Amino acid sequence: MESTVAQKLEAIYNLQLIDSRLDAIIKVRGALPEEVQDLEDEIAGYETRLEKFQRDIEAFEEDIKRHKENIKESEKLIKKYQDQQMNVRNNREYDAITKELELQDLEIQVSKKKIAETGVKIDNKKADLDQLSNLMKDRQKDLDLKKDELSTIVSESESEEAKLMADREKASKKVEDRLIKSYTKIRANAKNGLAVVMVKRGACGGCFNTVPPQRQADIREKKKLIVCEHCGRILAGVEDEVEDETVKTKRKSAKA
Repeated sequence: MESTVAQKLEAIYNLQLIDSRLDAIIKVRGALPEEVQDLEDEIAGYETRLEKFQRDIEAFEEDIKRHKENIKESEKLIKKYQDQQMNVRNNREYDAITKELELQDLEIQVSKKKIAETGVKIDNKKADLDQLSNLMKDRQKDLDLKKDELSTIVSESESEEAKLMADREKASKKVEDRLIKSYTKIRANAKNGLAVVMVKRGACGGCFNTVPPQRQADIREKKKLIVCEHCGRILAGVEDEVEDETVKTKRKSAKA
């Protein structure tokens, strides 16, 4: 059965009331969820950098290992050439072996220099790793504190939020898909999350711009969906002002 405009307005306004209560619960949490997420992302970045530092150190250690093997190989060649030098037959062979000995000695010096340089790189990288590890530990402490704080806040409103979410699901089923889409879009663009409001004291309850009397009369009739011409929010009805009894009494006394 097709819902009347009045029923549609009641359903969407009820949904707005539930969402506003959910918004209030989320507002209590403040920026904590975002702060927790930012810290988790930050720590994940640190972990990636630490892994890279560790890989760099391992690569440097492999370089040192290779240079040490080169030294051992050069030392073997030097011993071999020295033995050959003892049995040369002429000066040409002696000079050739001498050059080879000098070359291998140079190779050893180069390898030792590279080992020393790589050792410095490892020390620097380890210092960076330690510094980053300490920073990550501090940020992890911050994260744990904020997680505990957020968990406490969430647990305090957990049952209420669960009930509201269940109520919201029921309320959503009473609103047609097209209207839900419009409602969701308006809510997303509204800073206060209000997509459906009442006209209060002659003004839109969302942007507080004046709603003309004739338009208020149309809203009261609830024969069609009317939106605020200034902010685009759905106007669900008009709240009539209830005059204070004290004021009424004074007016009656003045007339008397």
